Amino acid sequence: MVDAGIRPEISAIIDRIDAIRPRLIASGQGGDQARRIDEEVFAAVVATGAFTVSVPERFGGLAANTREANAVARAIGRGDGSLGWVDGILDSGAWVVSLMDDRAQADVWGGEGGVDALISIVLATTSEAVLVDGGYRVTGRWAYGTGSMHATWSLLGIPLKNEAGDIVDAGLALIPTAELSYEDNWFVAGMKSTASVTQVAQDVFVPAHRVFPLTAAVEGGYLGSNSEATYQTVFVPSLFMKLVGPHLGMGRAALDFVISKAEGKAIAYTGYEKQADSAIFQTVIAKASVNLSAAESVAQQVADEIYAATVDGTYAPYATRIEMRAKAAWVVETVTNVINELVTAHGSSGFAEVSPLQRIWRDQATAARHGHTLAASGYEAYGKILLGREDDARFVLPIV
Repeated sequence: MVDAGIRPEISAIIDRIDAIRPRLIASGQGGDQARRIDEEVFAAVVATGAFTVSVPERFGGLAANTREANAVARAIGRGDGSLGWVDGILDSGAWVVSLMDDRAQADVWGGEGGVDALISIVLATTSEAVLVDGGYRVTGRWAYGTGSMHATWSLLGIPLKNEAGDIVDAGLALIPTAELSYEDNWFVAGMKSTASVTQVAQDVFVPAHRVFPLTAAVEGGYLGSNSEATYQTVFVPSLFMKLVGPHLGMGRAALDFVISKAEGKAIAYTGYEKQADSAIFQTVIAKASVNLSAAESVAQQVADEIYAATVDGTYAPYATRIEMRAKAAWVVETVTNVINELVTAHGSSGFAEVSPLQRIWRDQATAARHGHTLAASGYEAYGKILLGREDDARFVLPIV
């Protein structure tokens, strides 16, 4: 297995994120209540360079490999899970644009925003697209628009049609957010401050070079000329791995918080004046730490497997991609279980609105239901693969 590693330039960004972690933690409650990430805090994360890591080097980015992008999102998620999730989505947008026609890339990063231009992404094709001279005219509504309130561009799913009006593929249309409106309908239990509103387009023209066909992309049919290894990696696994980092960060944040309170918090209705003195509590903490370390190791294993294929010049077949999907699901499920156990060990005070723990719990539980890493479908499909039923697996997860 090739070890992709983390370059010093990426490590420096992570160090800068770690340095402002107390600020991210402190702003979390306000962002949760306002349903918006604090603009000054968001700007502070932008200043670390976090949102440039997946931009191609020719535009001033770092062309991050999967492990590096994962580590950046994890660092942000350890301070604020919602902000880490926004990073994972915007990083996905940047990576996908890097696979598109070079003219589309120049539109995004060669303009006024430069390397700091941000791109949100929604894959669902909840829209109508009419083939016209030079491109498509698009009308639609897309939920959930995570990161769209900060983005200057959005990648939005559209049906691709031939001249007869028949749908022949699905695609992503790259549209300036200035040409979109939104409905502020993000009223949810967790991930509140992501402001994942519904984006709306009304008869917007999208030139052909800003349209990215997805069927070919799933099998590695990219359009850009970027030579860095990260832009040769397998499509769907590269995307779902970008959403694993925030989970790992939230798991660590929960453990950090529970440990920080253990010396000053009693266990109700017992003789323990300090949780830290209890053998049962100590066991919960130890198991949480071990399980999080295991989850981080599996995430790194999948990330390195994705990178190794580019060195070998191979593109992972469907069965291998399903195994990656199942492992990513296990990572997310493990974090969910760890946080649940930590919440129980900490006690009912963790559900106070002022406690970061209940927000971590809500945010991660909400993110864990994302279809990209949902455990049930990942395990079912992988089980079918192991039993020699690949056609049945493709029914469960046709696009991986």
